[in-house]
Amino acid sequence: MSEPTPVASVPPPGSTPPAVAPAPGAPPTARLVTSALPVSGAQVVLERGGYRAEVAGVGATLRTLTFEGRDLVVPFDADEVRPGFRGALLAPWPNRVTDGRYERDGVEHQLPLNEVERGHALHGLAHWADWTIDQAQAARASASFVLAPSDGYPWRLALSVVYELTDDGLTTTVTARNAGTGVAPYGTAPHPYLVAGEGRVDDWTFTLPAASYLEVTDDRLVPVGTRPVGDREGFDFREGHAIGDLFVDHAFTDLASAAVDAVDGPAGPGQEARVTATVTARDGHGVTMSWGAELPWVQVHTADRPEPENDRIGLAVEPMTCPPDAFNSGDDLVLLAPGEAHTASWTITAF
Repeated sequence: MSEPTPVASVPPPGSTPPAVAPAPGAPPTARLVTSALPVSGAQVVLERGGYRAEVAGVGATLRTLTFEGRDLVVPFDADEVRPGFRGALLAPWPNRVTDGRYERDGVEHQLPLNEVERGHALHGLAHWADWTIDQAQAARASASFVLAPSDGYPWRLALSVVYELTDDGLTTTVTARNAGTGVAPYGTAPHPYLVAGEGRVDDWTFTLPAASYLEVTDDRLVPVGTRPVGDREGFDFREGHAIGDLFVDHAFTDLASAAVDAVDGPAGPGQEARVTATVTARDGHGVTMSWGAELPWVQVHTADRPEPENDRIGLAVEPMTCPPDAFNSGDDLVLLAPGEAHTASWTITAF
């Protein structure tokens, strides 16, 4: 294991943090700021080619991601309490657990209700945790967090994440290991709000190779059942179409994948099949997000907000290991035996 990255001092407000000098012979380091922490925790800056990413320790959050100065996700300031779940990692479940209640092995568990208006437990227990930045290099950083057993979730999970910039964009890899006893139910997802370019969600075109979506109740978004995308107007994104004023806060599944190289097009035999979602601005530029078979669901949300400055400014695309309320339905729920681990990854790319 390499030596811990040296800690840089925090620069005056408005200035750029100084680069951390690497040890002789070590790979270049990212800028890592950990003393006099900003509100969102320790900060890591990654750079490669035209890409630049900033990761915050609270929630292991992707705080910014740009390509040649263009935002690819909706950002927020380091000294700002993260708005909602913007850029956070979601674990040990994504989306909602209805009423925050579920049963495992004959025992009923009650989770804290953090979506008060709908009465659900939303997006797991790790998004406000202060993750430890374990390593920070010029284009790669890792962080970890141990989720202790609690009344609502009595299992111990060792969570780790790697953020890495390549010529193809930013790849995030999340691993969860059951570090306790008993079989632990588990799910994960990211929560970026993708930005195609100028304008808002209404101005962009969205492409998603999904054949089905999860119908939910209008009031509390409780799952009802899967339906063909053609059953709901505007929900068939397989050929891509303008989002317009369409409201979406739904999970999609039956995802078509293809072995595709982000730079050179269709890949050869043996290349991992990936699902790719695309958001395109009117000028033809945009952003893609791709992921593997370990994420058979994706939540899409048009980010409708009452505040004009936050309304529909990014499209949430959240590849998930399981659908909403999987702790109750069991659908695609990962069950981790003691010592067992699960890994998922996704990539965000500019074009």
